[in-house]
Amino acid sequence: MSSIIDSFRLNGKVALVTGAARGLGQGMALALAEAGADIVAVDILPADDTVKQVSALGRKAVAITGNLGVRSAIPAVIADARKHFNSLDILVNCAGIIRRADFLDFSEKDWDDVMGINIDAVFFLSQCFVRDVVARGAKGKIINIASMLSFQGGVRVPSYTCSKSAVQGLTRLMANELAAKGINANAIAPGYMATDNTAPLRADSNRANAILERIPAGRWGTPDDLKGVVVFLASAASDYVNGYTIAVDGGWLAR
Repeated sequence: MSSIIDSFRLNGKVALVTGAARGLGQGMALALAEAGADIVAVDILPADDTVKQVSALGRKAVAITGNLGVRSAIPAVIADARKHFNSLDILVNCAGIIRRADFLDFSEKDWDDVMGINIDAVFFLSQCFVRDVVARGAKGKIINIASMLSFQGGVRVPSYTCSKSAVQGLTRLMANELAAKGINANAIAPGYMATDNTAPLRADSNRANAILERIPAGRWGTPDDLKGVVVFLASAASDYVNGYTIAVDGGWLAR
């Protein structure tokens, strides 16, 4: 008789994680590997370190280098992954970028670059993933990475705020349409994490202190803080969770 712990195991599953070369993406890829999944690490940067760490855990891993901001390149990501694995069961849309400038000065390029990676790629890669899953008559899990700015407006990050609000809405839409096909779509909204994206904030002592004062946990988050929730959403333990965005924020939204 299986136990509740067994429902969290990912043995025999294959997870494709974008933005997996470092930071939150790498942390989630390693978490899924620790739970038993093999990993396809996708990034515009070399993901050799992620592959090495996953392999050290006894799981299979391959790296695919690609620019998800180029829409025509997205179908090849799924095709390349399927050359290495018989199935793709889990998709984690983590790749994301941010640009900072005042509203009046924000450029078209910064708008287009951010929207291209943060929402366009999420939609089109998810579409390719779902087509593959449905063609195999299988089930799948999609985990999108939202943000505190899926709930709030932010300052000096118009395209990032819009893209992350769109991620939350798209997650709900996918849940509505895909649940009947055996595919769960949910999102994780990380709080203020110690990553490259927040480096300018952490370098500004006044802004960093103001942020920390609002976080009940009293610290910046780390990639390890997302491990439990990404494994939960990728596993059978979350089979009746659909269309929801889980904040992992140290209590930020509670304030």
